[in-house]
Amino acid sequence: MDQEFDDLKREFLAEAQGKILEVFALASGLSDANRKASLDRAGYLAHQLKGAGGSYGFQRISADAASIEKALEASSGTSVAEVKQRLEGCISSLTREISAGLKELGAPAAS
Repeated sequence: MDQEFDDLKREFLAEAQGKILEVFALASGLSDANRKASLDRAGYLAHQLKGAGGSYGFQRISADAASIEKALEASSGTSVAEVKQRLEGCISSLTREISAGLKELGAPAAS
């Protein structure tokens, strides 16, 4: 494997960790008062992960990020609790995939 590409993949995964942590924080702090701004930001981050994940060969990360986007799109008219619940599974799966990618590349995963 090309070392430079592996380095880029590690950099992407490190950035992906930060993005998914932000999505988690947005979901955790979600309220009626901040709903639109939080969901817009979470959608933006998920969209970035979806596109970049596929570009770096992480199809599962891309698919999990797409699941977050779909959960957010389906959140209209649902309670904050329902939105949080929908996002939890998607976030967990995406976090596992990012950690697995880092492990495969020999990089430490965030705890």
